[in-house]
Amino acid sequence: MATVKHKILILSGKGGVGKSTFSAQLAFALAAMDFQVGLLDIDICGPSIPKMLGLEGQEIHQSNLGWSPVYVESNLGVMSIGFMLPNPDDAVIWRGPRKNGIIKQFLKDVYWGELDYLIVDAPPGTSDEHISIVQFLQATGIDGAIIVTTPQQVSLIDVRKEVSFCKKVGLEVLGVVENMSGLCQPVSDLKFLRSTESGEQTDVTEWVMKYMRENAPEMLDVIAYSEVFDSSGGGAAKMCSDMGVPFLGKVPLDPRLCKAAEEGRSCFDDNKCGLSATALKRIIDKLVANGMV
Repeated sequence: MATVKHKILILSGKGGVGKSTFSAQLAFALAAMDFQVGLLDIDICGPSIPKMLGLEGQEIHQSNLGWSPVYVESNLGVMSIGFMLPNPDDAVIWRGPRKNGIIKQFLKDVYWGELDYLIVDAPPGTSDEHISIVQFLQATGIDGAIIVTTPQQVSLIDVRKEVSFCKKVGLEVLGVVENMSGLCQPVSDLKFLRSTESGEQTDVTEWVMKYMRENAPEMLDVIAYSEVFDSSGGGAAKMCSDMGVPFLGKVPLDPRLCKAAEEGRSCFDDNKCGLSATALKRIIDKLVANGMV
């Protein structure tokens, strides 16, 4: 760890908020800035980073220096227990001490080389893995944590606990990201349905698109927005204000970003993820400009 300049934890109190997606895209973005980047997946029971980096089926190799990360690019290496499972459907049924042991091995035995950033994707919650990673990394210095949430209170209730955890263990909260902050997509990407009296649905997308092309072509350039999660409580911004931690910004629920994650690629490589990529880049630029990462 002495050869790693910056170490950043990606946390969430709630599962399913897009923490691993954010971790993967943060790693892609920093690597695209020509930094040397490592991405460590310590979600022992649900490792999704290999999928999101396009590395399914890869294996870890050992050298005289230790375990070698699996590389996406020459400046982006990845380590995950997902690379160690003989079958991707195998469940990892381990108690706390064994989980702690593999995390310690990942930090001690993986030869990362010289890194500008090590991003650690942690599982949701505040249990064994979180205590272990903080204790192991604090000895060599850790920059802090980025916490990911969705806007609704069901998520924020648990994320508040995550912020409290960070304060109790002396881990700086670099900021909070509100993910899935409303569904955003071009009208031209939408499907349209018509419900019958019996409740059945008929796809009328082709008819709607034809009508718009002929009668209102300017509508095809409009962005459709829908609030998926209730944010009437003020969302992550209000929580950050209440708890005295930085609010980094919002990332919309973008089907194109979801597709990029499924395909294991960066959302910054083309213009297909325009809505989410712009929001993510704004957050990452803020982190870099403020010296948070």
